[in-house]
Amino acid sequence: MFRINRRRLLRSSIALATLETVMCSPALARSLPLAARRNVPGAQGRIEIIDDHLGVPHIRATSKADAFFGQGYVVARDHLFAIDLDYRRRTGRLAESFGAPFADHDEASHLLRYRGDLEAELAALGEETRRCLEAYVSGVNARITECEADPSLLPLEYGILKLRPLHWDARDLMAGRDIAVGNLEEKIRRAALAHAGRLDLDAICAPLRPPAPFTPAPGLDLAAISPEDLGILHKAAKGLPFGSLVDEAGRRTDNANAGSNAWTLAGAHTASGRPILANDPHIGIGGFAPRHVAHLTAPGLDLIGAGAPGLPGIMQGHTDRFAFGRTNFHIDQEDVFILTLNPDDPEQYRHNGGWRRFERHEDSIAIAGAPPRQITLRSSVHGPVTRHDPAHNRAVAIASVHLGEGGSTMGSMVAINLAQDWDSLIRAVAHHPPPTNLHYADTSGNTGWHAIGYAPERKGHNGLLPVPGDGSFDWQGIRAVADMPSILNPKAGWFASANQDNVPEGYTGPMAHSFSAPFRYHRIEAVLPAKPRQTIADSVALQHDIYSEPARRLLALLPAQAEGDAGLALAMLRGWDGRIAGDKGAPALYEMLVSAIQHHLLETLVPENLRKLVPLVDSEALLTLLEQPDPRLGPDPAALRARMLDQALGEAWQAARKALGDDPSSWRWDKLHKVSITHPLAAIPAIAKAFPPIDTAGTGGDTSTVMARWYRPGGSFNVAGGASYLMVVDVGGWDNSVFLNLPGQSADPRSPHRQDLYEPWIAGQMQPMLFSTEAVDKHAAARTVLSATGA
Repeated sequence: MFRINRRRLLRSSIALATLETVMCSPALARSLPLAARRNVPGAQGRIEIIDDHLGVPHIRATSKADAFFGQGYVVARDHLFAIDLDYRRRTGRLAESFGAPFADHDEASHLLRYRGDLEAELAALGEETRRCLEAYVSGVNARITECEADPSLLPLEYGILKLRPLHWDARDLMAGRDIAVGNLEEKIRRAALAHAGRLDLDAICAPLRPPAPFTPAPGLDLAAISPEDLGILHKAAKGLPFGSLVDEAGRRTDNANAGSNAWTLAGAHTASGRPILANDPHIGIGGFAPRHVAHLTAPGLDLIGAGAPGLPGIMQGHTDRFAFGRTNFHIDQEDVFILTLNPDDPEQYRHNGGWRRFERHEDSIAIAGAPPRQITLRSSVHGPVTRHDPAHNRAVAIASVHLGEGGSTMGSMVAINLAQDWDSLIRAVAHHPPPTNLHYADTSGNTGWHAIGYAPERKGHNGLLPVPGDGSFDWQGIRAVADMPSILNPKAGWFASANQDNVPEGYTGPMAHSFSAPFRYHRIEAVLPAKPRQTIADSVALQHDIYSEPARRLLALLPAQAEGDAGLALAMLRGWDGRIAGDKGAPALYEMLVSAIQHHLLETLVPENLRKLVPLVDSEALLTLLEQPDPRLGPDPAALRARMLDQALGEAWQAARKALGDDPSSWRWDKLHKVSITHPLAAIPAIAKAFPPIDTAGTGGDTSTVMARWYRPGGSFNVAGGASYLMVVDVGGWDNSVFLNLPGQSADPRSPHRQDLYEPWIAGQMQPMLFSTEAVDKHAAARTVLSATGA
C-alpha cells in the first residue's frame, strides 16, 4: 500500500549509514563530506544527491521511482513552506491553520474536489508513471519526517506561525483540482456587456484572437447573470488574504501576460549543426519562486530542467535523448451553465426535457479558533454548482476539463519525462490537461511542435458566453490529442510560439479566442531567420531582447512639434530607438505616456457605469485606434487624437518628474521597474524580519518585449511577472546548455542559494546547466545520501 503509517515512520527514522561505494567518482567522494540525513521507508535503494555550486541538486538513483523520490525530497528541502501552503490550499485545509478569513478558499477547494475513483485515476496513468508520482510524494514526506525529528531543519515560517507541515497523500493531490476562474469571469463579464447592449466594448478590453461572433443563446436572461453566479469561486479568486489584494485591472493584466516564449531551430540553422531549443516561461514574479531546477538520473532516465515546486517532474528541460519546452496554447476549457430549478423541488433542475436531481455532498471545514463551517455542495451533469437560488428557480453550474476523469495535472509531467522519443512523447501527453505548445528537439536532428491539452467538443455554441444547462449546449466529449495541430521537421527549419494565434489555417477543432497580441512573436520572427547559423549566445540575446513594437508604432504617431511639457516630452522621445532599456529615461517616459493614453481612451470610449467591466484598453487595440481613428473618437476623430496625444505627452512629463525628479538626465526606467521579491506573508512582522526582501535592482523590458517583464496598471511600475526561469539547450551538446532561475534555488534565508541568481538574472548572465557526470563532479559543492530504512 502507498499509504504509510505516520507514527511507524517517526519511530523507525534512522540515521543514514555512510556509503562505502558511492555513485560519484572516488575523488569526489573523498573531497566532499557526507551530510548525514535521516530517511523513512519509501525509497527502494540508495539515492545520492550532488548539489552543484548554484544549488542545483543532481540526483543519482538506482531506479526511476527513486529518482523522483529524490526530487520530492530536494524540493521539500528547498521550498517546503511554499509547497505545504499550496497543499493546504489544494486540499482545503488553510482555515484550520490560519483562521476564518481562509474558509472561503477552503470551501472553493472542497467544491472543486474530484469525487470519483481515485484508484482508477492513479491506475490510468500507467504503472511506471504512478510509481514515480507516489515516489515523489514519499520523498516530500521523507523530508517532512526528517524535519519532525530535527525541528532545526524546518523553514523559519513554521516556528513563527507555530505550525507543522502536513504529510502528503497522492490521492489527495489527485483529488484537488484547479480551474481557470478568470476564464469563467470573462464569460460573465461579456454577458453583462451584452445585457447593456455594449458588447462592442469587449474589443477594446479583450479583442478576440481569432475573431468570433457573439451569439447569446435564445431565452437566456442576461440581466440575471452576475459575478455572484460564481459564488464561492468569485470570492476565492481575489487571492489569499495574506496581504493587499490585486484589483481587477491587475488580475486582468496578470492573466493576459502569463505566457512564455519558445523557439526551436533545426541543426541546419545553427552554428554547431545541432538543434537549439530555447524557452522562458512567463509567470508571476514577486513571491514564492515558481521554478526549481533538478537533475534526475537512473537506469533509463537522465533528465534535467525546471519544475514547479510541488508538481512532480520537470516542465522545461531535456533528457539525454531530447529537449522539450512549453508555452501557453489557448483552449477554452470551461463553461458556465444556467440551470432552471423545479419550483416544486429545488433539488431538481431541468435537463433534456425532464427533471434531474443534483448530487449532494455534506462537508465541513475546520477553522482555527472557531466552530467548523458546515457546507452543502451540489453538482449537476455539467459539474459543480456555484449558485443555488430557489427563490428565483435558478442555479449555476460550471464545467471544466480539469474537474472530470483524468483532469488532474499531478502525473502529467512525469509521463512526459519518461518518454523516449517523439512518438512516445505524444502518447504521454494524453495525461496532460493544460493547454500547451509543446516544443521538441532530439539528438537525431528531429524538431517538432504539438498543441496539447484537453479541448471540449461543444454543441451549439462557441463558449464565449454562458449558456442554458437544459441539455441543448452540453459538451460532447474531449478531442483526442492526436487530432490537434502539430508539425514535425518543418521545412522552414525553425518555429516559435509566444502566445500568439498560431492555430494553423484550416484547423476547425475546439480552440479559444484569447491569444495574446503578437508583438513578441513578431520580434522573434524577425530575428531568427536574419542569421543563417544561430548560436546559443544568439538565443540568449533574443531572450533578453528589449525592442518594443508598440513603442515604435506609438513614436510614429507623435506630432512633429508641441509646446510646454508636451514639447519637452516630445524632444526626449524623438531620438529614442524604441528599446525598453533600464538605464535610459525615454522608456520610463514612454510607459507614463501609455498610461496617460489608456486613461484618456477609457474616459472617451467607456461609460463610467461600465468601467468595472472594461477596466483597461488592450495594447493592440489602443495602437490600432490611434493609427486608424474612427467615429468612436467623435465627429472629428483625427482632431481628438491629436488633442489626446498632446495632453498625454504633457501628463507623462509631469508624472515622470514626480516619480524620477526634476533632472531628466538622471531618469532611468529601472529606477521604477524594480524587481522585488518579498515573502507572501510579509504583512506579518516576524515573517518580514526573517525574510528580508530581495529588491536591490531594477530592469528593462515591459509587457510587449521578448524579455517580457510586465507591471500592473494604476500602481507602481514594479515587475509583476515575466520569465523567472530561462533556458537555452544545445541538443546533444548538453553541457553547453545554459539557464537562469530567479532568485535562486532555495527559499531559506539561511541558504547561500536564496538569492545568488538574482543579480545574474538582472544582468542576463546565463549559467551553465551542468549535465555530464564529469561536469557535475567538477562543480560539486555538497553530497547527501539517502537510503531506505534498514539498508
